[in-house]
Amino acid sequence: MEQPVRPYAEGGEPKVPSIGPDGLPAAVRGVAGRSRPVDVAAPGKPHIVDFASTGKSRPVDLAKTGKSRPVDLAKAGMPPADLAKAGKSRPADVATAGKPHLIDLATLTRGTGAAAPEAGPAADGGVPTSGGAPDPVAPEAPPAPPKSHPASWEKRYQATVVGSDLATSGVVIGISAFVIDRVAPQDMHAVGTALAVICALAVCRAWSGRMLGEGPEEYRTLGRGLIVAAVLVALGGLLFGALEVQPWVFIVVPVLALVLFPQRYLLRRMLHRRRRRGDCLLPVLAAGSNATLSDLITCTRRESHVGWRVEAVCTPDGHGPDGERDEVDGVPVVGTLEELSRHARRGGYRVVAITADQYWNPRRLQQLAWDLEGTSAEMVVAPMLMEVAGPRLNVSGVLGMPLLRVTAPAFTGGRRLVKEVVDRLGAALLLLLFSPLLLMIAIAVKLGDGGPVLYRQCRVGKDGASFTMLKFRTMVPNAHLIRKTMDGDNEGAGPLFKMKRDPRVTRVGGLLRRYSLDELPQLANVVSGRMSLVGPRPPLPEETARYAPHVRRRLLVKPGLTGLWQVSGRSDLTWAESVRLDLRYVEDWSLALDVAILWKTVRAVLAGQGAY
Repeated sequence: MEQPVRPYAEGGEPKVPSIGPDGLPAAVRGVAGRSRPVDVAAPGKPHIVDFASTGKSRPVDLAKTGKSRPVDLAKAGMPPADLAKAGKSRPADVATAGKPHLIDLATLTRGTGAAAPEAGPAADGGVPTSGGAPDPVAPEAPPAPPKSHPASWEKRYQATVVGSDLATSGVVIGISAFVIDRVAPQDMHAVGTALAVICALAVCRAWSGRMLGEGPEEYRTLGRGLIVAAVLVALGGLLFGALEVQPWVFIVVPVLALVLFPQRYLLRRMLHRRRRRGDCLLPVLAAGSNATLSDLITCTRRESHVGWRVEAVCTPDGHGPDGERDEVDGVPVVGTLEELSRHARRGGYRVVAITADQYWNPRRLQQLAWDLEGTSAEMVVAPMLMEVAGPRLNVSGVLGMPLLRVTAPAFTGGRRLVKEVVDRLGAALLLLLFSPLLLMIAIAVKLGDGGPVLYRQCRVGKDGASFTMLKFRTMVPNAHLIRKTMDGDNEGAGPLFKMKRDPRVTRVGGLLRRYSLDELPQLANVVSGRMSLVGPRPPLPEETARYAPHVRRRLLVKPGLTGLWQVSGRSDLTWAESVRLDLRYVEDWSLALDVAILWKTVRAVLAGQGAY
């Protein structure tokens, strides 16, 4: 008959197994060959493996055996111990404190280095039979996801960006030195400017790996660094009495900016192209409710340029939304929210994304941040304000508590005045620049069917005021009469009528619509102040009559010639998606966002996608 398990070795004092910095115990006391209970004491106390049949405890190094199983003591107040160092490993859960659990050591050696025979059906997940007495085996934990360690592409891309910036800066400064100073040996203007640029970009974190490849922050840090470099050059000229540095401050540094920004954009486009092929993506472990996880997975797949790939998720109950399949939108569920820290440390993830769930509270988020210290994982928490971002969100500390401040959207003030001036001057300049093209389009439309060149339509502008919007005519003259007989052919959702192959569109009109050339006359509406270069899509009166109260917020700003809807799919968007994008623009408007949209509009128009 087996003797009862003793939690401590003979002598009365516990001997705590040594835990190394990597979380692996150096030795566990006991002898191999039989499965025996592991007595797990109260949290924070020693956890001893004792094999009573020998009369005393003897350390066994599991790293030198043929087979072993990982032990997780994280829930018992101890760090996780992974004993899977040799051969094969199967997880055994020793997580619940205060209750005895088992470690099956039937496959370990007896000191000779030869593997002992398997004990009963334990290898198949059954109950081991050692000495005729079956010992219970702890249930197996879910298998860990495939480890995805930080890829070398991150360092290569960062080195490429740094090298290209330095090479371009050297070329521009070298040419400037030859043109301005004729490379005078005694002149240190070029050397001083080069040092100022290098130091400024480094201090402003323009080469930080976390800033590269996505978002406007990369361009902000680059612009900030170049401004600091110009200031350093000016201060250096005053300090050393070199007052002839004006060309370097007002010509060389701006020219350098004109070269570096497009260069960064081209490098980013190359990175995004690889990400669309499934390369250069950061492995993500996400945790939250099934619904929010599904939204995150859908967004990361649709917006591949962000560079995230959700490889595993943790849910409140450790199961998928239907409770049967352990996956969420094809991504495996590897555990519960309580097990997130363990999986994050073992999986080699680069991002741990936290989505909304009632499980999360400040204490648990703080503990998770502590658990991720020393790993390559970056913790990202969704603020549950999905349509508020950018300059309206600020984190500040009040009374020792981090608070997320959401400022009101800016519909007036200095920035709006700047937007108004830029809109009108920019539209006037574009009208002058495109005047030859406008004349050729007008002739083509007139020669096509002899009808009018312009199409005038009533639209609703800021604060619900109506105005007449101008466009080049792309349909037959009696298109509005034919429209009344085509209600059954509508392919769009919501109040807008859409058809990919609308029979009312003329041959010239189809070409104009593909590249949005029919909208160029709207520049006159921008000059008159009824529209803006960037803004929500100008709605029809019958469309606004069906607006829900929250959708009417689109009318708080002027409609735009282009906008987020133009660069995010154009006519391919559903009604709900176009409304969401317009509201997002209203809530998060900024001058930087306008510049980004104008830049992307050129690419969207040249590609001709989503226009019909």
